[in-house]
Amino acid sequence: MLVVTRFDIPEGEAPAFLPKAQVALAAFAACPGFVRGRVGRAADDPTAWVLTTEWDGVGAYRRSLSAYDVKVDAAPLLGLGRDEPSAFEVLLSEDLARPGVALPSRRAADAGSTRIGESSGPAVSDL
Repeated sequence: MLVVTRFDIPEGEAPAFLPKAQVALAAFAACPGFVRGRVGRAADDPTAWVLTTEWDGVGAYRRSLSAYDVKVDAAPLLGLGRDEPSAFEVLLSEDLARPGVALPSRRAADAGSTRIGESSGPAVSDL
């Protein structure tokens, strides 16, 4: 699971934003299922920032949002993020340690057509 949250931070607020992002990232890092995270700023636009985190799965990410430190330290920062989809299922990964790894989807086959509590069991989609 890859979570990408983008921010539009005015240049004058950047010095205060980075320490807040660092605290938020540390809160996420303390949660089970956290793999890695990064905070970055666009090379061509100093007002465009991103917080990315990687997780063992969607469940680990969603459970992290209930952690006390995440609610206190990360949720206020996430509230500043752009209102757009931010959680993505990783389907292909290129890593120097594991080149060309294709990952099977863990998304339920009927995820797009059911409501919470009605989704299928272990059957997953091809994509």
